[in-house]
Order: sequence, then structure tokens, then C-alpha cells
Amino acid sequence: MTLSPPQKITLGLVQMKMDEKRDKNLVTAGEFIRQAAQKGGQIISVSELFLSPYFCQTNEDRHFALAEPVPGPTTKTLEEIAKKEGVVVVGSIYERDGADYYNTAVVLDADGSFLGKYRKLHIPDDLEHYYSEKYYFKPGNLGVPVFNTRFGKLSVLVCWDQWYPETARVAAEKGAQLLFYPTAIGWQLSEKGNDIGKTEFDAWVTIQRSHAIANGIFVASVNRVGLEQKIDFWGGSFVCDPFGKILQQAGHDQEEVVIVSCDLSQIEETRHSWPFLDCRRFNPVSRGS
Repeated sequence: MTLSPPQKITLGLVQMKMDEKRDKNLVTAGEFIRQAAQKGGQIISVSELFLSPYFCQTNEDRHFALAEPVPGPTTKTLEEIAKKEGVVVVGSIYERDGADYYNTAVVLDADGSFLGKYRKLHIPDDLEHYYSEKYYFKPGNLGVPVFNTRFGKLSVLVCWDQWYPETARVAAEKGAQLLFYPTAIGWQLSEKGNDIGKTEFDAWVTIQRSHAIANGIFVASVNRVGLEQKIDFWGGSFVCDPFGKILQQAGHDQEEVVIVSCDLSQIEETRHSWPFLDCRRFNPVSRGS
């Protein structure tokens, strides 16, 4: 088997703190995206619901006013940035579609064109631990699309989706080379720095590395930082390769732009050595040959 020559691309992850003001967050994200582009980033992602503090910690009707249509005003701004900088942008928006509300990711190609959207499939319902998302979002209804961008084929899943293997597998089977997880996750105030907090963070990293290994793809997780009400968002944004090796990871407390070079030919090489997809049986209960 002849393996493909190197196909190097560069990812940029925007790990930022969120302000109370939507417009300020959009401006800050734009500045970080430009910064990432100047450092060579070609596919650049912000974190989950980057336009506001994480409002799902409480159930309040006033937060529905944060939602907007997709495409809409935010996608227009992101399109302009993508076109000007010549980069692919992955965004995360609170979407309003008629009477329905979704936690939605969008992909803008390097020419500024709107490639499409993904609606978060797995919605946590945990008000006790400040993740009461079912109050605000319906489960997604668009499946798991793959976006064919200028620099590679990618899928976007969102935060809670990262704990489920099925969505990552569907993305890989449909041809995704890169899997992005815009995220908003952190410690409750009593957990930071103790054994429980460390265990939770390690589990978060491990489950996403497992998706990379099981499917032979690159995985990029983009988290926010900062203390917001009851959650201290733990940052730790990272990219891992198809062997699950972490190529680069941000710290816990600071805003950062993580820039990572990825060789897409490593996907074919990894799948040749570890042919998990080829050897997989569709019905693991069956004992037939």
C-alpha cells in the first residue's frame, strides 16, 4: 500500500474569557481569529456559545433573547472575517428557528461562504450542577454533517456530544478528517485543585483522545476560561492526532490562541497500522463470520 504524501494544515483554537456584553465578545473573538490567522492558522475555531457568559447555569426566560437566526448577524460577521483573512472559521451560536431554539455550530469557508450548520444532539439536563441546557435547547435535527472546506473535511460536534462515541464514529465514516468540539466545561467552585477536579479534567481529555484513536482522525477541543457564577471554566483546549497524542494544549486560566500543525496524511498511515474501521463489525452481538 502506498501512503499519501504529507498534507499539512494548521489549526487555530481560540480560548477566551466571556464578557457580559455580546458585542465585546464578538470583537474579541474576531481579534483572536485574526491573530491566529497571522500565526498561520487555516481552520480556526472559537468555543461554545462564545457570545455570552454561560447562561445555562440558571433557568431564566430572559436568556432566550440571546438567540438569533442562523444564518444571521453573527454568521455575517464571521463570514467577513473568514473572507478577509482567508481562513475557515468554526463558530458557535444560540440559534432561534421560529419557535425552536438550538445550540448550533456553523462553518464558514475561507472565501467567506456559509457552508452550513450543526445542531448539538446531546443536551445535558443538570440544573443541580449548573448545566441546565434542556431548558434552552432542543436536541439537534440535522444529523452529523461533514463540511468540505478549502483546507480539509471536518465535522463539528458540541461539548456534551464529546462524551458519546456514536457521533464521532458517524463523522469519521462520512469522511471527516478533523473533528472539532466547541466546549464550555469547568469545575464547580469546590472542585478546582482537588482529586475530584483532576479526575474530571483527565476524563474529559481521555474521552476525546479515544475518539481520535478509535476513528483515526484529528480531534480539536476548544474550551473557555474564567469564573462565571458557579463554574470555573477549566480551559485546557487541545488538539490530538489520530494516535491520540496531544500535539498542544492550553493552560487552565489564561486566554490563549493555540496553533497546531497537522499532517492529514497521518490519518491514512494510522488507519493502515490500526485498521479499527476496516475490522469493525456492524453487529457486535453477532457471532457469525
